[in-house]
Amino acid sequence: MTYVKTIGAALLASVALASAAAASCEITLRSSDTHPDGYPTVAAVNAMGEMLKERSDGRLCIEVFHSAQLGEEKDTIEQTQFGVIDMNRVSLGPFNNIIEETQVPSLPYIFRSVGHMNKVMDGPVGQQILDAFSDHDLVGLAFYDGGSRSFYNSEKPIASIDDLAGMKFRVMQSDMFVDMVSALGANATPMPYGEVYSSIQTGVIDGAENNWPSYDSSGHFEVAKYYTLDQHLIVPEVLVMAKSSFDKLSAEDQALVRQAARDSVPVMRDLWIAREQTSEARVREAGVQIITDIDKTPFIEAMVPVYEKYVTSAVLKEMVADIQATK
Repeated sequence: MTYVKTIGAALLASVALASAAAASCEITLRSSDTHPDGYPTVAAVNAMGEMLKERSDGRLCIEVFHSAQLGEEKDTIEQTQFGVIDMNRVSLGPFNNIIEETQVPSLPYIFRSVGHMNKVMDGPVGQQILDAFSDHDLVGLAFYDGGSRSFYNSEKPIASIDDLAGMKFRVMQSDMFVDMVSALGANATPMPYGEVYSSIQTGVIDGAENNWPSYDSSGHFEVAKYYTLDQHLIVPEVLVMAKSSFDKLSAEDQALVRQAARDSVPVMRDLWIAREQTSEARVREAGVQIITDIDKTPFIEAMVPVYEKYVTSAVLKEMVADIQATK
């Protein structure tokens, strides 16, 4: 309880800085994001807020606290479950240890492309995963595009699985991602996103893994100038809401929130495509060495024990089969 009160006090202090526009609304939903202002996920939730305000005749607003103002993802998940934060945009990775169904789209090489991922997450499998959040004091609203994640490091070009041996990589705080890196022969170090830059700079880790926009916006390309496009993960982002906050809304307002969230998805995806192109160009101009000539087959084969460990129940096996069958 002390933890919740402390977090609540910190959040109330942040809310005191909310914009006049949000303050004028009858209900202001506080939303968290670890990424900086202008990032596609932040912009998409802001767009959702504009839709919600217009459709509710100014009664409902969203105030987005970007740049991890309310904490890193693991902490904000707990705050959202407690209802201290109303909404939260998070990668699925940190949910892997909490919600079993989120492990499937987080599996290495489960998606053939970003387009394949979007089709799956927009369909029955995606809805099944969103529904699973309800058992954990959360309401799943929508999936955003997280792009494809690849390894980058400060030491050397990585062109084969053998080059990963013994290297230290930051991963999201997920047991599955730790096992993924270990299966590739490297050493995984779970840590908050905000600590990665200094950890690479000081040699605590050799590198990390992420998509073009995050590699760019975080400045990680400044200290890790080797980027290998192995695309081992295509993990969706998810927008969730505290069940306690959602339940306080009328049925009409709940429907408005759900629809605005769905309508923000194409906005996010368009912004994402543009941002990927801009980030890739900027990284290349900075002189980063991009390694594209890589045989993914040994990487994929190394994931067999990861699948065996995490895809154990009949439900998860059926989800994997459904994803693989989606054209």
